[in-house]
Amino acid sequence: MANTSTAPKPWDFLDEYRGKVFTGEWPTVPQMFDISVSRYPENRCFSAFVPTKESFTYTEVQAYVKGLANYMLSKGVKSGDKIAVSGKNSPEWAIAYLAILDAGAIVVPLDNTLSNKDMEKLMTFAEVKYMFADLERLQDFDKANKLEIAGRISLEPTKDFPFVLETQEKKQQKRTEAKVSDTAAILFTSGTTGTPKGVMLSHNNLVSDVYLSQGNMQLYPTDVFYAILPIHHAYTMMAVFFEAISLGASIVFGKKLVISQVLKELKEGEVTMFLAVPMLFNKMIGALMGGVREKGIILYGLIRGMMKFSGLIKKVFKVNIGKKMFGFLLKKLSLENNRICISGGGPLPASTFKMFNELGIDFVQGYGLTESSPITHLNPIYAYIETSVGKVVPQTQVKIVDPDANGNGIIYIKGPMIMQGYYNHPEATAEVIHDGWLNTGDVGHQDAKGYLYLTGRAKNIIVTDGGKNVFPEEVEDHFQLFEEIETICVCGYITDVKTKSEGIRAIVYPSEKFTSAMEKEHGKDASKAAIEGRIEAIISEVNKELQAYKKITRTTVVYEPLEMTSTKKVKRFIVEQKYRDK
Repeated sequence: MANTSTAPKPWDFLDEYRGKVFTGEWPTVPQMFDISVSRYPENRCFSAFVPTKESFTYTEVQAYVKGLANYMLSKGVKSGDKIAVSGKNSPEWAIAYLAILDAGAIVVPLDNTLSNKDMEKLMTFAEVKYMFADLERLQDFDKANKLEIAGRISLEPTKDFPFVLETQEKKQQKRTEAKVSDTAAILFTSGTTGTPKGVMLSHNNLVSDVYLSQGNMQLYPTDVFYAILPIHHAYTMMAVFFEAISLGASIVFGKKLVISQVLKELKEGEVTMFLAVPMLFNKMIGALMGGVREKGIILYGLIRGMMKFSGLIKKVFKVNIGKKMFGFLLKKLSLENNRICISGGGPLPASTFKMFNELGIDFVQGYGLTESSPITHLNPIYAYIETSVGKVVPQTQVKIVDPDANGNGIIYIKGPMIMQGYYNHPEATAEVIHDGWLNTGDVGHQDAKGYLYLTGRAKNIIVTDGGKNVFPEEVEDHFQLFEEIETICVCGYITDVKTKSEGIRAIVYPSEKFTSAMEKEHGKDASKAAIEGRIEAIISEVNKELQAYKKITRTTVVYEPLEMTSTKKVKRFIVEQKYRDK
């Protein structure tokens, strides 16, 4: 379903620059950034809290980007060269990223949590010529002396390597500017299988997605975005980094994904746009409502009643009374300055979605994949549906292939944001792209208004002995607000070898807070029985809500964290294999 509205569009202002700065429908990423600099030269662009607060205007960032690009060109970097950037979120990381593209090269953002061995493997595969990284990583590679690349630049001040902000060449260097159809970035995605692929995204993919997603959400140059999730990941790269610089807004780079630190930085940074993963939002609302509950059942009942009234007024009359009504609660979450919260990167309980909106936060969720740049669906703030992952963005089509009796089938998407393909992997590309349509591998349905509803990942389906299909995500969703559980992985186990029928199993890692409380109450040796008893009780409680064929019949409690991706998704395949026989 495509959006064909003739109403004014957020990207109409580009007409003023078409034919002057760029030609065609969309600019390249460097052209997009330069347009924002010309519109908002003195707006704050990047800021961070380490070690003391640093801040850069759009004009200052542009000067660093151009100087660094000239430096790379003077050292032999050519159009189309692949250059890696990896490190903690920082203004320097973002400046390096923009400079690589300004030089006409291709950026290869890499997960900073990768081992040296895995990072070297990816850089070798991508034929990386240059590398930007934190000092410790550069020193590790320097000692190993295995990685043969032309140059290394540090994202932190040091005498050992050139530093991003000091590595400047004022003399303009000759360059071949990228075309909008050229590859801008290669993003390696492992999903949950541990098998990485390099997703090639063009300037057209990235820039079209930046603006088209604004068709479902109004953003302003006065907005302050918060970059706390890893910026190498498609979600943060697009929804925070690119969205902000496309409209002259500001980005605050956070330190650590720790709730106490996050709350502090949300307040100090006066953040208006807070994007995070379901896990963080679940913990925030869980802690808030837990604190209210501790004040007594009467007060808790009163607050919940007022929240439901607030949510009804907002939903039906499009009037937000919650922000004033619950300002004292929002301050506890440091969201008093917040305008919009967006959840992405995984399934979100409808209850979390609903409670944030009831409190007066314009809270929505979106959908997409790295292969789609990534945004294809986003809930409009005054037309949101709690059970939907979002409404299709303009110029995007969706079709549901092989739907079942409930209308759920494989989701295919087509639009200007769909990737060019997997780097040096035509076979894998052919498996997922057919006549311009991307097979997302997700299962769900879309309604007549373009709202998408997910059931789960096709490859994760559990087939029970009754021939029923169960999606792990549907079952896991019921556990997200239990504070005793840090992480849960629902998977199948074989109950009949001949028919390959499966039962449903839960692998549970208890929260540290709950574990500590049990050890304090029962002693370390006796605490395991208490922990496992409570987990079994939770499983039983949830099973009562589930249809018979979805009920969990085997539970394994583990006492070490489940392996996760950098965006806090369980590495399902690795976890299943690790605990297969336990």
